[in-house]
Amino acid sequence: MPELPDILGYLTALEPRVVGKTLSSVRLGSPFLLRSVAPPLREAEGRKVVALRRIGKRIVFVLEGGLFLVLHLMVSGRLHWRKPGARVGGRGALAAFDFPGGALVLSEASTKKRASLHLVEGEAALAELDRGGIEVLGAGLERFRQALTRENHTLKRALTDPRLFSGIGNAYSDEILHRAKMSPAKLTLKMSEEEIARLHAAVEAVLGEWVARLSADAGRAFPEHVTAFREGMAVHGRYGKPCPVCGSPVQRIVYAENESNYCATCQTGGKLLADRALSQLLRGDWPKTLEELEERKRAPVSAARPGG
Repeated sequence: MPELPDILGYLTALEPRVVGKTLSSVRLGSPFLLRSVAPPLREAEGRKVVALRRIGKRIVFVLEGGLFLVLHLMVSGRLHWRKPGARVGGRGALAAFDFPGGALVLSEASTKKRASLHLVEGEAALAELDRGGIEVLGAGLERFRQALTRENHTLKRALTDPRLFSGIGNAYSDEILHRAKMSPAKLTLKMSEEEIARLHAAVEAVLGEWVARLSADAGRAFPEHVTAFREGMAVHGRYGKPCPVCGSPVQRIVYAENESNYCATCQTGGKLLADRALSQLLRGDWPKTLEELEERKRAPVSAARPGG
C-alpha cells in the first residue's frame, strides 16, 4: 500500500502536471471505484485543480467551487501519467482523469478492487474521510506519546492504526521499528519514556529520509513503479536476507494479508516471535531463538519432526 512517503512522491509529481489545470473529464473503467453519489461525478468535470492535499493515505484534488476529488489507492492501486486520451481498459485500469497535458490513469493489480474514489463538497464532508491520526512529522514528542499510549496495542498495530498515526503502513512501520531496535510485539503501555523518545526519533528519521528520497525521484520523473519493497530498506520485504546492521537473517510474522519483518538480533534480543499459524501447528516444537532455528534447518527432516 502506498504510504506517506509514496503519497507525497505522487503529490510532488502531480503538482506541475495538474495544479492550475482543468480536469476536462473523468472516465471510469469500473463502476465499483466510485463510492459517493452526491454531488454526481460529472460535477467535477470542467473545474480547475487549485491545490493538492493528503489525508492519511488518500490523495485529494482540491477543485474550484469547493469540491474535493479523493482517491484512496488501498493495497495495490497505482497512478500512471499517460498521453492525453489514454484508454481505460486492460491490466486493471479503473479510471482516467483527463487534463490538457495528459491523462492520469488509476490501475489496480488486485482482483479485489479495493481502491476508491469520492467526490465531496465542502470541508466538513472532506473531514469525514479523515481517520483522525496525527501527522507524525513535526508533531512533537508529547503529541506522539499521547497518541501512542492512548490504547494498549503492539507497536506494529499502533503504528499502522490510522486513528493514531496518519500515513504509516506495513512497510515503513517495519523500517521504523528496526531503526528504533524494538520488537513489533512490544506493548505500548509497557514502554519507558526513553523508549518512546527513541521510537519517536526513529519515526521522524525514517519517514523524513524516505520522503526526501522519493520526492526527489518524483521531481525528475513520474513515479510509475511504486512498490512496498524498496531498494535500501533494512528489513521490509527482506525475509531471509542479512540484516544490514548485524548480518543476521531477517525474520517475519505472517498474519492475514500482512506481515512483520524484523531482525531478531537487533530488535528482540535473539528471540523469534511466534508466527500464529505456525506456532499453533508446531506447538512446543516452535524454535525460540535464532540458534534453535539454524539447528532445525541443519537437522535431517526425520529428526526435525516429533515422532519422525
